[in-house]
Amino acid sequence: MPYSVVGKRVLITGASSGLGAALAQQLAADGAVVGLVARRRERLDAVLAVCRRSSPDSQMWVADMADTAALDALAVAAWEGLGGIDVLVNNAAIPKRRAISELDPAAVEAVMGVNFVAPMRLALAVLPRMLGRGDGVIVNVASMGGRLGIVHEAAYCASKFALCGWSEVMAIDLHGTGVSVKLIEPGPVDTEIWERPDNDDPLYDGPKVPAEEVAAGIIAALGSDRFEHYLPDMKVVVDAKNADVDAYLAGAAAMARR
Repeated sequence: MPYSVVGKRVLITGASSGLGAALAQQLAADGAVVGLVARRRERLDAVLAVCRRSSPDSQMWVADMADTAALDALAVAAWEGLGGIDVLVNNAAIPKRRAISELDPAAVEAVMGVNFVAPMRLALAVLPRMLGRGDGVIVNVASMGGRLGIVHEAAYCASKFALCGWSEVMAIDLHGTGVSVKLIEPGPVDTEIWERPDNDDPLYDGPKVPAEEVAAGIIAALGSDRFEHYLPDMKVVVDAKNADVDAYLAGAAAMARR
């Protein structure tokens, strides 16, 4: 059955642009009350203005996911401000495209903080209240890079692999509680993540999926019985990698040498 978002209170991180903004606007247009979280106030204001045209009770909180110690308080503020949270969408993420020999520990830890520690802390902050009422959805937006290694993306892939493993065990431990977990695995999406400063140029130069298409897929996933959702459906690539990991590694290494 399709998931009705009418009246649902949805908190979305990374909502000032890209996939987060597209998702917020679609949910608001469909009747949800959205809570927007991002660090760029002006851009968040603009997204909120669009959302409020159809969902006037929507709100926003300016916060940096890198400040993980502040996220417990953010979750409480959002829960109280929205009158509860029905769906938490952990979408915020940062890249770090750099050959592993050029990485330093601080850079890797920064990526882990935003891409894994922040979703973990927000989930644990809202979980007791969701369990108390026996209802809720936690959506973790990972990546194809959470299921296979990508050239020069060691830090990013590490964070997304961690998020995938965390999400799988969450789904196991929460089975039958009324709180469900959805793991989203986007492929190449046309967002600013490809253009972030202090990153090497991506080797991938193929087609990219519009953020609006992936956002629609996330909304559809809310009504699905399945845990994992590839958007677009590129699971065949992951299956091929798992069938022969050595062949995959050799092929990826050859790509890096071009």
